[in-house]
Amino acid sequence: MAVAVITGGSKGLGRALAAGLAGRGWDLVIDARTPEVLDGAARELAEYGTRVVAVAGDVGDAAHRSRLADAARGLGGLDLLVSNASALGAEPLVRLEELTPDGLRAALETNVVAALGLVQEALPLLRASGAGAVVTVSSDAAVEAYPTWGGYGASKAALDQLSAVLAAEEPGLRVWAVDPGDMRTDLYTAAVPGDEEERPAPSEVVPAFLRLLDERPASGRYSAPALVGEVR
Repeated sequence: MAVAVITGGSKGLGRALAAGLAGRGWDLVIDARTPEVLDGAARELAEYGTRVVAVAGDVGDAAHRSRLADAARGLGGLDLLVSNASALGAEPLVRLEELTPDGLRAALETNVVAALGLVQEALPLLRASGAGAVVTVSSDAAVEAYPTWGGYGASKAALDQLSAVLAAEEPGLRVWAVDPGDMRTDLYTAAVPGDEEERPAPSEVVPAFLRLLDERPASGRYSAPALVGEVR
């Protein structure tokens, strides 16, 4: 059975993607920092009849990242690593003149440094899979200059480049940086509180991620709304 590790898997896009994979019979390792919320998500995902291992902790912690890889190893290996856990650096987002160095460091630590650390832990398992894939959850803020999104956008741009280089160094894997587009998530609410514009639910972009797994296009950067639109 295929195995996926999804960081930030207790809610939002991570939770929706976990459900999409569980519905296809994937076994899962999910993480989040709040044990109660994570355990609730794991119980719901287990109702699909797959094995679900919940590992509470912060992806910024090297020991936690090792536990995630060990959990996948315990399920028989790893076929897909999804780096979904993200940090904004400031909540709500602020202009660059107000962004503290510590805020920028926090975004880079979670969105880039931790993502690389987890890839390093997972690489032996992904290479052994025969169909190993890495998905890094990017943002349009990585390529567009939106006011107040500078720190977060810079971290996602760095993550995009890390993904591109990983793809060049690991031609046996698929490495996809995916911009999921605007979604109705807690992260977006924390970034821009009070914004009442209607946005898609995370579950609406999950078909784009599943399409990547089905069709296995070349490594690169993809837009989930574009992938979903082509499907419709």
